[in-house]
Amino acid sequence: MDGDRVEIDGGIMEGGGQILRVSTALSCLLGLPLRVRRIRAGRSQPGLRPQHLSGLEMIRDLCDGKLNGGEIGSTEITFTPGKIKGGTHIADTKTAGSVCLLMQVAMPCVLFAASPSELHLKGGTNAEMAPQIDYTVMVFKPIVEKFNFTFNCDIKRRGYYPQGGGEVVVQMSPVKELSPINLTERGTVTKIYGRAFVAGALPIKLAKDMSAAAVRCIRREIRDLYINIQPVREPDDQAVGTGSGIIVVAETSTGCLLAGSSLGKRGKNADKVGIEAAEMLLQNLKHGGTVDDSLQDQLIIFMALAKGVSKVKSGPITLHTQTAIHFAEQLTKAKFTVTKSEEEDPGNDTYIIECQGMGMINSNLKC
Repeated sequence: MDGDRVEIDGGIMEGGGQILRVSTALSCLLGLPLRVRRIRAGRSQPGLRPQHLSGLEMIRDLCDGKLNGGEIGSTEITFTPGKIKGGTHIADTKTAGSVCLLMQVAMPCVLFAASPSELHLKGGTNAEMAPQIDYTVMVFKPIVEKFNFTFNCDIKRRGYYPQGGGEVVVQMSPVKELSPINLTERGTVTKIYGRAFVAGALPIKLAKDMSAAAVRCIRREIRDLYINIQPVREPDDQAVGTGSGIIVVAETSTGCLLAGSSLGKRGKNADKVGIEAAEMLLQNLKHGGTVDDSLQDQLIIFMALAKGVSKVKSGPITLHTQTAIHFAEQLTKAKFTVTKSEEEDPGNDTYIIECQGMGMINSNLKC
């Protein structure tokens, strides 16, 4: 059996948990036995962290697979997938490990299950080094649903660094196949909105300060649009621990959504948090792409699985995106090309990511 395993080097390119997420999801979908070596070799603490392990265990349970080497700190795993089944699955990082990253690994798999799935994902909802759950709901969800599927994401409780304790329930039904997407027209910005939040021991004034600072920063570049960033205090029964942060979303005339976000932490001025999010949004608007830097790499696996040609116009290609493309091509028959976009104003640094998808068919569905 070992002769047939696909060998993945987890230390190349981005060198982090993303390689593990993309390769195990595709292994599960394609029924390919996998060996991943040098896991997270590029990180200060190499090997599996709790969030990676809980993601792997959930994928194993989703398909009755076999996982060897699944312990904290392990730098090598082997995974032998079985058949993907629906139903209720729980993944608990028991830390502030990101629920959004758990969702990234599981979602492509349950789309090709035999029956509907309910995923209970526990950990951090608004964590560093990962998309915030607000980004997942406000930006990722409406765009990824263009591949022709829908999902429901219910935020039961928010959890912050360091203790986590958040919980999100994701419900989705399987599909026969994914449609390709075409996101090449940016259009003009028509709306800017968002939310600045505090939870736990923090006063609402912090949320108001984050919001006001973000609005002032955006106003310097975009004068003629109403900017609506709601300051909110998370209800105590819906949040564990103390946290703060902000997300600001720009919506365009063609339905594109681009965002900037930031998290507060002890000793960090509220204005600085707001300005960081605003500057990230303005940076994402500057390049002229239809997706922001955070969404780029999250779309790659869906483009690879879709039936037909997908095209996405983006800003400069991130290392995460290059890494996702590399492993998607290694494991599937999908073919990606990235070309500099010509028709733009030469000052714009835009690219077209094109993918001839493999056309994955859900053999569990008869219709």
